[in-house]
Amino acid sequence: QVQLVESGGGLVQPGGSLRLSCAASGSIFSINAMGWYRQAPGKQRELVARIPTGGSANYADSVKGRFTVSRDNAKNTVYLQMNSLKPEDTAVYHCNAVVAGWPDLPPTNYWGQGTQVTVSS
Repeated sequence: QVQLVESGGGLVQPGGSLRLSCAASGSIFSINAMGWYRQAPGKQRELVARIPTGGSANYADSVKGRFTVSRDNAKNTVYLQMNSLKPEDTAVYHCNAVVAGWPDLPPTNYWGQGTQVTVSS
């Protein structure tokens, strides 16, 4: 019912920048929050950044000051601007959207397919 399509990943050198985009489409009444998670080889998936509708963004400590998450609510789109990239940022990045449910039903998490970010010299 809901699809998330990501773009913007790639290979960059340390210190470089990338901008990820994610657009949600389908049967959407409203979105409670959108954000980004990542999973590196041999590690668990972790929160990178998220921003609730009408609220302030929150970030993993490891990316504060380097990454910025933003939303275009009219387009159901979330962005992640990544600056000063480090090899430790290498991971598959997944878009996430929390879509509001009908009355008496909980919201539902939806996930994108993922986009690879590789930081290497």
